[in-house]
Amino acid sequence: MNAVQPHQKAHKKPSLFKIALAVCGLTLSAFGQAEVGEPEKDELKFGFIKLTDMAPIAVAYEKGYFEDEGLYVTVEAQANWKVLLDGVIDGKLDGAHMLAGQPLAATIGFGTKADIVTPFSMDLNGNGITVSNEIWEMMKEHIPMENGKPVHPIKADYLKPVVEKFRAEGKPFKMGMVFPVSTHNYELRYWLAAGGIHPGFYAPHKGDTSGLINAEVLLSVTPPPQMPATLEAGTIHGYCVGEPWNQQAVFKGIGVPVITDYEIWKNNPEKVFGMTKEFTEKYPNTTIRVVKALLRAAKWLDENNNANRPEAVKILSRPEYVGADYDVIANSMTGTFEYEKGDKREVPDFNVFFRHNATYPYYSDAVWYLTQMRRWGQISEKKSDDWYFDMAKKVYRPDLYAIAAKELIADGTMSAADFPDFGTESGFRAPQTEFIDDVTYDGTQPNAYLEKLTIGLKDETL
Repeated sequence: MNAVQPHQKAHKKPSLFKIALAVCGLTLSAFGQAEVGEPEKDELKFGFIKLTDMAPIAVAYEKGYFEDEGLYVTVEAQANWKVLLDGVIDGKLDGAHMLAGQPLAATIGFGTKADIVTPFSMDLNGNGITVSNEIWEMMKEHIPMENGKPVHPIKADYLKPVVEKFRAEGKPFKMGMVFPVSTHNYELRYWLAAGGIHPGFYAPHKGDTSGLINAEVLLSVTPPPQMPATLEAGTIHGYCVGEPWNQQAVFKGIGVPVITDYEIWKNNPEKVFGMTKEFTEKYPNTTIRVVKALLRAAKWLDENNNANRPEAVKILSRPEYVGADYDVIANSMTGTFEYEKGDKREVPDFNVFFRHNATYPYYSDAVWYLTQMRRWGQISEKKSDDWYFDMAKKVYRPDLYAIAAKELIADGTMSAADFPDFGTESGFRAPQTEFIDDVTYDGTQPNAYLEKLTIGLKDETL
């Protein structure tokens, strides 16, 4: 895509940067000046993967929000998550739509080692788990029904006898997910483990990054847009992916989404906007202005009870963004989700971009991802609670977020009610109870949380 052309910007009210600095506990020297000035770098390139949750970037571009901040942005689809991450690290991309686990994994050195930070969380929910028609027919024998329809949520307990049948016949049961440190990997593993199915361990200290140790279901990486074709070919029996690739399976008649991540962990964080730490330090004004534009886009996506979603779907359906049919994208983006063909149900929060403080980079969200990396062996050894907190604070940057938010409040674009109370916010959500296995997650007690999970590593090293 071509960069947006410059236009005359409206005069902004004076900045509240000094107040934001005080609220965030930052020092003036961290940014070298007392207010957000003009962007140090105004021509930027951002990367994304063809998923509906890249929407804040597309909206900020199409609505001129980047341009309002003096930023002239090019957005470009990337082939896969690794290519995208490498592009940010080597500077070909100035920032990108990322899996929430990617900046954390890079920082701790699982896979690629790099200092990546996130000042902005892009959305909540948005994923689903789909199985092939053959597997669905086998599962249905075990699923409770009501008025001729399956009772939701559909647990992995109903998949367990199918997996056991495959194993008894000496056949591998295979499922796809999008990347080893993706939310999809951890959600799929969480769902399987909650149903008593072991999804396998990693052992990077032994050179084993397959994630297949002791696995009863074999998980492998498949890029999101290729999921339906891979399922149709019989290479995998199911997958966990973001939209529109679960709904695509319904439209093509090749599979059935059995559960959304909203039902696995209600209002779970999904994607983030990632940048190198070096970029945020070298271009602080640019960084804050990027976050401001994304915040405006996120609010636009959710405001007036999702009234703008049809317009957003129209944008996303274009080939340079997601490139799926309007109806396929609308199936989940407009507050519904279709499971079996014709079984469309209301899921108003399937895609959340701004409600529930969706954009705030909570430390507790980062800690959850780190606990799952430890649970499945991507972090080889037990770590102290303080280690989890330190890593979360190194990567998730609510201080930068707060500066951007304060600027938007100051110029009247948004109100204080749109954001957490920055004076009292700790960065840790209240304990969260709405998981499919009914285990409560308290981000302030990561090791105590790991102890509660039946399947997974605790003190031991493989």
